[in-house]
Amino acid sequence: MAPPIPGLRPPAQYRRRTAGDFFISLFAIIALLGLMLGVPIALVETMGLPLPHARPQLSSLSVLTHQADAATILHILEVILWLAWIQLVWCVLVEVKASVSHRQAAAKVPLAGVTQSLAHRLVLAAMLFFTAAAALAPAFSGSGAAPPAHSISAQVTSQRVGAIMHGLPGGAQEVSQVSSTGKIYVVQPPEGRFHESLWEIAQKHLGDGRRYHEIFQLNKDKVQPDGTKLTIASLIRPGWVLVMPHDANGPGIATVRHDMPGTQAPAGTQQGSGGGAQGIVASPAVAGQQQHAPSWPYELSSASLLAAGVLVALGRRRREQLWRRAFGRRLAVPRGDAALAEQALRFGADDPAVRMLDKGLRQLGQQLGAQGRTPPTVFAAHVGTDNLDLWIAPPDPNPPRPWVPADGGQVWRLPVPAIAGLDPGNALAPYPGLVSLGTNASGRILVDLEVAHGLIAVRGPRHMVQAALAALAVELVTNQWSDRMRVTLVGFGDGLQSISSERIVVLPTLDEALPQLEERAQELRSAMAAAGIDSVLTGRAQTTDPSVWAPHYLIMGVPPTPEQAQRLRALARSRHRTAAGYVVAGDVPGASWAWDLTEDGRLRADALGFDLKAQLLVPEQYAALVQLFQPPAGNVPLSPLAAGNAPPAHLLPGTRMPVEVAVLGPVTVQAPGMLDADRLALATELVVYLATHPAGVHMNVLTGAIWPRGVSPEVRDSALARVHAWLGAGPNGEPNLVTDAEGRLRLGPGVRVDWQVFRALLNRASQASTLQPGTAGAGGAEAAQLEQALELVRGQFLDQRDPARYGWLATDDVGYEVTALVADAAHRLSGLCLAAGRAQDAMEAARAGLRLAFNDELLWRDLILGAHATGKDAVLRAAVAEVSTRTALDEVMPRMAPETEALIDELLPSWRTSAA
Repeated sequence: MAPPIPGLRPPAQYRRRTAGDFFISLFAIIALLGLMLGVPIALVETMGLPLPHARPQLSSLSVLTHQADAATILHILEVILWLAWIQLVWCVLVEVKASVSHRQAAAKVPLAGVTQSLAHRLVLAAMLFFTAAAALAPAFSGSGAAPPAHSISAQVTSQRVGAIMHGLPGGAQEVSQVSSTGKIYVVQPPEGRFHESLWEIAQKHLGDGRRYHEIFQLNKDKVQPDGTKLTIASLIRPGWVLVMPHDANGPGIATVRHDMPGTQAPAGTQQGSGGGAQGIVASPAVAGQQQHAPSWPYELSSASLLAAGVLVALGRRRREQLWRRAFGRRLAVPRGDAALAEQALRFGADDPAVRMLDKGLRQLGQQLGAQGRTPPTVFAAHVGTDNLDLWIAPPDPNPPRPWVPADGGQVWRLPVPAIAGLDPGNALAPYPGLVSLGTNASGRILVDLEVAHGLIAVRGPRHMVQAALAALAVELVTNQWSDRMRVTLVGFGDGLQSISSERIVVLPTLDEALPQLEERAQELRSAMAAAGIDSVLTGRAQTTDPSVWAPHYLIMGVPPTPEQAQRLRALARSRHRTAAGYVVAGDVPGASWAWDLTEDGRLRADALGFDLKAQLLVPEQYAALVQLFQPPAGNVPLSPLAAGNAPPAHLLPGTRMPVEVAVLGPVTVQAPGMLDADRLALATELVVYLATHPAGVHMNVLTGAIWPRGVSPEVRDSALARVHAWLGAGPNGEPNLVTDAEGRLRLGPGVRVDWQVFRALLNRASQASTLQPGTAGAGGAEAAQLEQALELVRGQFLDQRDPARYGWLATDDVGYEVTALVADAAHRLSGLCLAAGRAQDAMEAARAGLRLAFNDELLWRDLILGAHATGKDAVLRAAVAEVSTRTALDEVMPRMAPETEALIDELLPSWRTSAA
């Protein structure tokens, strides 16, 4: 069995109170009483009071200069014993004060190290008497009924509460393990000048305001319904949902039950009764487009590395679809569960962490290879907010810079700020088998499948094992910190080939997979022997050919037969580091590692010392994810242009309105009102959603889009009130945020939106194009309207937006409409310019469209055609070089469409040689 990770502490174990605990606590109380009361009584009885009966005389001080007799020595001992008792009393009082005030540590009593330690142990044991007695009371009384908890009428979705409860930090892990229920409190709106604080909440519901820090730790850095986070204990807002300790009680406390992974409960479940908060509103994420409201896919939004990898794969798939896009059509938008899955992926993806892993690990391998050193064995990695930590063995205190050693070289640490200076070039990925197991209180834990040197058995309830293996497989085949690999899935994985066909093979039985696994193992042994090395890590650090050291991993969703298990053990057992890993469902005898899953979604890996919240991909979310990659039925026609997209006054060049909303580039909202900086992001998203839906939206649709995980009515209404004040009113006094007669929210005529102006100008261009070709100004009028429209395009759609927001774009047509319509406008203008003999203007038209639709190769071809029309070889070569460079730097799709390559081959046959 592989040794544990160096320096990794075993997980904390929690146990229930027993009768032994009760009697130990009782003994501690008796001991304290004996020391506090029995000692002074005994001293008084045997030696009397230590106080002198008369004023000391000067002659009596002569004892200091004469030999002490027995009586003098006893008197000195009496004083010492009294002083020791006084010190003990002092220590006990200090420890009792620290315990009842919930402090981390008591104040130090001078010269009382051993005495204070004894007092600490006795006081702690005595305090446990009360909790032990409470635990044993039902057994002694014969009644196990718990006292009723006060609760409020809180309309809380099980999905929202599940996110809160599953996201408890380390200090609350015991709570999440013990029970599937929890308690929450909704922060109340202010009354007059009184605003609630964590101190008042703790005082009212925990009986001690000083316990506010417990509430703070339970909710720190969690995203609240209004999109903000609790970062400072003194700053809370009305409508925030606070997870409370389990002993919280009183009016306002709601007892809720959260779903276990893989389950689904109806939204709007009411818990308890009484008065207080109005509750939490949770709306369908795609209102009006679905027959049901699927639960928010928390597993996808919490799997940050998996989400980032899947989105890159999805980007490649859509780029290929974009190659085949016809003029006047756009890509199809995912619907239903698939749309919600994409929204969750975009919400949870952690691209910075992926870049840190990718660049950091490749740079590490490159540096060590240049020094002639073999990269260390990495058992596991920890991705936190500040550092990337690698647990290595054996310890090495000399990592290459900017890595720094920790724990005596047992950990190599890469600070996040150092990532910006890394440039690994074409270095190979040294640890492609790193994959997420789950999360703890401080970050995400990954393990390297290649380190086990044997089988990895995943044990537990079948549905939990399947969910864990599915998440493992999806992240493995989409991660960016690896190169070529082959992953063989046995017994599960249908549909995953569509995500990464070059990496995945799905087979029905292990017998079909074993010959390929054995063949690859022999190839690797031969390659290592030919290179004279005993570890693939050396090969990856010293070469740049990814095919030689490409790994082959097996993930088996069903237990193997005894004969298959024996054959697998023989294949997996290796003294040297090889590019292979074998993960098998079930309890397999002789496995090097065993990972145990529980019904409540915990994963325990005893050999590694881990107890984590497991990364899971339940069947419903797995199916939705696969659906994202299914080939679409075809491209969708663009929406018809309407004349009323924007008032005529908005179309005048240089015009300015009271409110200006820009989405065709960096997103901005310029409004006359004042708004706090920390509320700007939410308010901007609200305005942008309304700006891209000019017909207006009903409140439930807006709520589901902006707060997909739920929000309280107070928070929602407060946000809308702030936006209403921010946007102000137009010259005629009409508000710029209005509710129409049908109850829909929309922006008023005093708000100018560049996207709506763009559509109105395209409508005018379309009308101009219907004029007879011989009519004066026919082509020129259309071109003029197109040029004015493209002047509005300043960059990518909604560029520089808050990455934690705008999840609704995954389920909305607008992003696809904007990209396709801008590309078509630029393509049309480029063609008009070419027809008029204005080659340079044709190139500029293509570049104007590329500012937003930078992935639409229809415009790259327009650029090349315009360069060719100039008749200048240098201009054509520069345009081809521009396209080639753009392709080489593209991390999502580092190749161009076949049609683009064919055009360049025709116009500049020598381009491949010059590009190389």
